[in-house]
Amino acid sequence: MEQNLADFKIIGISIESTNEGGKSIEEMGQLWGKFYSDGISEKIPNKESDDVYSIFTDYESDYTGKYTAIIGHKVKSLDEIPDGLVGREFKGGKYTKLVAKGEMPNAIVDLWKKVWKEDKELKRRYTADFEVYGAKSQNGAESEVDVFIATE
Repeated sequence: MEQNLADFKIIGISIESTNEGGKSIEEMGQLWGKFYSDGISEKIPNKESDDVYSIFTDYESDYTGKYTAIIGHKVKSLDEIPDGLVGREFKGGKYTKLVAKGEMPNAIVDLWKKVWKEDKELKRRYTADFEVYGAKSQNGAESEVDVFIATE
């Protein structure tokens, strides 16, 4: 389902990764672990909601190249970015919304594999793609995570 999204701001923690050789699955697992073990959520000021965003941006090329991953929250302002965290603003625009349904993180991994297979058909922009972990994301086999892919 296509949607036009407004510009938005995120504060969180980040890494540079790649999908090559399953590297991102391991590194994203570590980043999620750090997000929770270090209480990052509580450190983020001006949060718009408790939804957690996992953003993929700064693409070197396409899904086969390096990119930056950020886990954090959508915020009202980037005026106050705590030490050790990153703050970024992302341009809105046209996005295709998909929903990963099932046990996490397997459902999200499967959805991304499908997105990579349909890379050309989706007409991806490779600006910023993101996952939104809201109220339905922690429901075991009934979990749902919204995934937004930037498209032309």
